Amino acid sequence: MDGVLTKPAKSARKAKGDGHLRRAEILEAAERIFVAEGYEGATIRKIADEVGVSSTALYMHFPDKDAILHEICQGAMQTLLDQNTEIAGRPDDSVTRIRLILEAYVRMGLEHPNAYRLVYCSPPPRNGALGPIQAATREIGEQCYARYAGVVREIEAEGRLRAGDAESAALALWAACHGLVALMITRPDIKWTPTDQLIRLTVGGLLHGHISR
Repeated sequence: MDGVLTKPAKSARKAKGDGHLRRAEILEAAERIFVAEGYEGATIRKIADEVGVSSTALYMHFPDKDAILHEICQGAMQTLLDQNTEIAGRPDDSVTRIRLILEAYVRMGLEHPNAYRLVYCSPPPRNGALGPIQAATREIGEQCYARYAGVVREIEAEGRLRAGDAESAALALWAACHGLVALMITRPDIKWTPTDQLIRLTVGGLLHGHISR
């Protein structure tokens, strides 16, 4: 007012609350900042300000931002595993279940792009030793794939694969969906059509090409 610039007010500091709830707040805020500003742009100070706590208070929950991202990755992968397990166990038609599993996989990647990049896009280390995040999520990732591949084997047993076997079909379907996720999270400059429509078209087209109804 009257040419005087005022600094934007900082987030009001919050009173100390339940540790579990505050930890969840930190993870949610960190995920928003990782998505908006990337790993390098996300700092402990920014995450603390977003939550409305001091940096010192945040350090009581996490030693550094790597630990925060580590937990985000594990949470995203565990959610995917829970979804895969639930969908795979449904009494629905096998093709319906595989469609739902693939759609859930794509959505997980788009909703948690930084976790997805670390788990699925990071190159393996030259010495063969997995990084802490990759090591922690590898077992969950293998379980996710096992649930998914099990349903593809059901489709093979029903004689509905157009070509190849369950192993090759499972890899082909997964690789194609991975390509969609990787492109969408690394090329935001592309004018992507609505996400729901793109997921339906991609997964539906893949299943039509590999599976006979």
